[in-house]
Amino acid sequence: MDKRQAIGSWLSGPRAAMEEAGADFGHPGEQLGLPQQGPGSIARPGRRLGALAVDWGLCMLIAYGLITDGYGQATGNWALLIFLALSVLTVGTIGSTPGKRLFGLRVIAVDTKTVNPVRALVRSVLLCLAIPALIWDRDGRGLHDRLAGTVEVRI
Repeated sequence: MDKRQAIGSWLSGPRAAMEEAGADFGHPGEQLGLPQQGPGSIARPGRRLGALAVDWGLCMLIAYGLITDGYGQATGNWALLIFLALSVLTVGTIGSTPGKRLFGLRVIAVDTKTVNPVRALVRSVLLCLAIPALIWDRDGRGLHDRLAGTVEVRI
């Protein structure tokens, strides 16, 4: 094996090295029984980040309008609590936040296809911690989704 080839596979990551060895991972969501494209397929990162930005902006506006001390000092901490409440209430009842609805996304449970409030609470608390959301599996699900048994799909 050429040194450049070994370094290239190391830099590309374990998935690329396994694909070069002939492993077939399929499309994201295949092992969950989800389609490759269209409604019900795994939500792509760009849409998920867009929905998160809309939801965070909405929570910042609510916090600034209702809870600030006049100088905007309390906005960040309260916005996180409002985000948690918004996420638990909306994902636990209708399956999507306002941002997710705007971007055509929905959170579903892997096994039952509906999210109950307990799963929404676990998912939302882990999402607010940020670190679990930054760790993804090969299907593109964050650690917060894996631990809650949920997946974010297109509608």
